[in-house]
Amino acid sequence: MKTLKDFNFKGKNVLLRADLNSDVKNGRVLMSERIKESARTIDYLKGKKAKVVVIAHQGTPGKDDFVSLKQHAQLLNRFTKIKFVNEVIGKKTENAIENLKNGESILLENIRFEEDEFMPEKEGNRLLNLVELCDIYVNDAFSVCHRKQTSIVLFPKYIKSCAGLLLEKEVNALKKIKIKDCLYVLGGAKPEDSIRLLKGNKVLACGLFGQCCLINKGKSLGEQDRYLREQKAFVEISKDKLKNVETPVDFAVKVNNKRKELKLDEFPNKYEIFDIGSKTIDKYVNEIKKAKAIYMKGPCGDANEKGFEKGTFSILKAIAKSKAYSVIGGGHLSDAIEASGINKKKFGHISLSGGALLNYVAGEKLPGLEALG
Repeated sequence: MKTLKDFNFKGKNVLLRADLNSDVKNGRVLMSERIKESARTIDYLKGKKAKVVVIAHQGTPGKDDFVSLKQHAQLLNRFTKIKFVNEVIGKKTENAIENLKNGESILLENIRFEEDEFMPEKEGNRLLNLVELCDIYVNDAFSVCHRKQTSIVLFPKYIKSCAGLLLEKEVNALKKIKIKDCLYVLGGAKPEDSIRLLKGNKVLACGLFGQCCLINKGKSLGEQDRYLREQKAFVEISKDKLKNVETPVDFAVKVNNKRKELKLDEFPNKYEIFDIGSKTIDKYVNEIKKAKAIYMKGPCGDANEKGFEKGTFSILKAIAKSKAYSVIGGGHLSDAIEASGINKKKFGHISLSGGALLNYVAGEKLPGLEALG
């Protein structure tokens, strides 16, 4: 796999697939480590006198976080000068690319606004117009390398390609990872992703995944059951896969906008769940103390909600204090570490990827890496 060091970028139009996907709260995009890391690659290419065309995505169609990249451009501008173009393909984009000078950069609109992003096999894919306007493709979005999407797997087939700084950093770190028989702490908002890791390792389940595990064990959570099904977040899990899975014994809910902890036997009830409770935290911390290697995916609850970051922060602090080699996966956890004030050097490796890292840990091939050769 080639890297940035393998090319002379001076005067070249560089199509950079960055990873800017961040948390969105009340329509506002929050600053993230992904944005900061992407700025480093953009700045590097600008320093090499490239004409940088940045493409990226935010959120998933149909979700509240599926928004424009205009705010991302504003956040990027805190670190490196970049101009926002409010379309992906069309006359505005063509003119903006044509007018780029050496050492300048533009950010195009959310690439997932284009349906062709999800159809790399489509004949006459409109997004290939971007390839025709550029000389070199750089993939710096490791977190999307498990997706067979146009900007990840199709572009490298048509122009010279290489890995960006962040992608290279992730891959080099993951090559060192040996986490066989390690303890898995599996949370986050995508329960279906965690199922592939239920292959015998001991698991501490939290987040929406922990709730799904409890429901599959026969426990009703009341309002939270409805919420999971309404959000299409509930997944069926066979009982044999749950043998080594530890589940929460209490939860934190919101009452009058404040944290209130309820024991598991106080469910079902009318409350939505926002975090694991103190007894669950203590139970999980004891397991972490005994582990030799730990892989944590996703937060334990809504870590961006004041009062409900307790579970995520507590588990991260326990991992940081442990003697285990640790791998922390996902942009949300990276942001949580930043917010918690924990020294990043206390972890073995902090990945800004969620699903791609999970696939890697599960031993699956990543289409994005294979496309780069």
